[in-house]
Amino acid sequence: MAESDVTTNDKVIIFDTTLRDGEQSAGAGLTPDEKFRIARQLQKLGVDVIEAGFAASSPGDFEAVQRIAREIDGPVICSLARAVPGDIDAAWEAIKDAKRPRIHVFLSSSEIHMAHQMRKGAEDILGMAVDAVTRAASHCKDVEFSPMDATRTDPEYLYQILEAAIDAGATTVNIPDTVGYSNPVEFGALIKGVFDKVPNIHKATVSVHCHNDLGLAAANSLAAVENGARQVEGCINGLGERAGNASLEEVIMALETREDHYGAKSNVNTEEIGPSSRMVADLFGFAIQPNKAIVGQNAFRHGSGIHQDAYLKERTTFEIMEPESVGWRGEAIVMGKLSGRAGLRSRLGDLGYELSNEELADLFPRYKDLADTKREVTDFDLQALMSEQHRFSETDQQYRFAGVKVEAGDMVTPAATVTVGLPNGESKTVTAQGTGPVDAVCKAIDQIVEQKCNLREFAVASVTDGIDAIGEVTIRVEDTEGHIYAGRGGDTDIIVASAKAYINAINRMGVLGPDQTNITFTE
Repeated sequence: MAESDVTTNDKVIIFDTTLRDGEQSAGAGLTPDEKFRIARQLQKLGVDVIEAGFAASSPGDFEAVQRIAREIDGPVICSLARAVPGDIDAAWEAIKDAKRPRIHVFLSSSEIHMAHQMRKGAEDILGMAVDAVTRAASHCKDVEFSPMDATRTDPEYLYQILEAAIDAGATTVNIPDTVGYSNPVEFGALIKGVFDKVPNIHKATVSVHCHNDLGLAAANSLAAVENGARQVEGCINGLGERAGNASLEEVIMALETREDHYGAKSNVNTEEIGPSSRMVADLFGFAIQPNKAIVGQNAFRHGSGIHQDAYLKERTTFEIMEPESVGWRGEAIVMGKLSGRAGLRSRLGDLGYELSNEELADLFPRYKDLADTKREVTDFDLQALMSEQHRFSETDQQYRFAGVKVEAGDMVTPAATVTVGLPNGESKTVTAQGTGPVDAVCKAIDQIVEQKCNLREFAVASVTDGIDAIGEVTIRVEDTEGHIYAGRGGDTDIIVASAKAYINAINRMGVLGPDQTNITFTE
């Protein structure tokens, strides 16, 4: 995009890298089916580009990228590749069946990276960039190039490598703030410099990819838009390496709410932001902080009496967005034990869940069990129930929770009797003791599945308010090779939820297994 087009080109391309950079979050790990579910939701959200993964990193990632490329229509489907021939060829093989494929090549460009990571000189790096982009362009007409650690790269060298990459065939050039080092004034000036100093910049779209180490990723991304960038890269819920990437929901709604200032907006269906956020949080096993902008549970709640009074008189006194515009439903609609299958199907449909007759028949008894234990069943309860349903009905599930009985307290040695359904259709019951009821449950399950792993993290969060709230347990376990697997489980009984979460983590360990990337990469 030429500098003269900035005022007329008001479309900002939204590049979602939740499935690639988001999965690099410590403790994350998605199965190919989970990646596809997220990609399908991103399609509904209306992002322009889905970076589906890093095809060369593992067979599992290749499979996921390939399936997304073949079955997701609408967005550009992209795979990341290092500036090496094998990565580029693998990326092309994975995405070649997409209607709109893209290869994204990255290479370090800062002095500190060249000296300590690449151990190569500037001329060698420049040659590698040209060769990599040329190879990618021989496969695919849509090629993105990223000089990694651009904000700590000598500006004159950055302009030089961008010009060479565009001449070699790059149609998008991305300016990554890889370590979250920059600030809005500085980053905006860098983007302006790219437009002013790169002679052929009119032949490419300028993109930005900002990390959040100083909490400035969204602000830096928006500063780039102010200075002409027309693609923003980020993740749902701000996931990613270290402190994460720019939160796409924040960037999108800033453009939507302040179009008067930025003069640009996205084509995203903002009403799908909430469902996308909740799905990503559920499948990644990372809870959303209550005060998180746009998608947090408190984002549209008013606690102060002064605020409440003014809000009731006129909503815009303390709300700059309508909650419904981001798929936030405010006070949850309530169902109860007298609600039937038709009512359940209708309410779940309102929440974005489409169930077949068979799925509804499988879910309904669990709904009735939940309704018998709770006076009211809210939308948040139903979302937790559906999350549990997805975990329970995975076709690759090996072990299934069947029942638990515990004895605990400060006057007895905690013990748990756990029954688990086995892959062969039979079940097994074991009793074990532990330092507490959850520890006893986990030790009993260990004896049943005969799987060696260490519990590294245990977290509990309530889905709704009240003593009868569903408790969501997130557990992370580590295998003998140091890989981390997350599991989640929900129930009004926290011990039951813990057993479900632990079994879910073990099942995910069996699905993902050793197919974890052993390639170090970032952007």
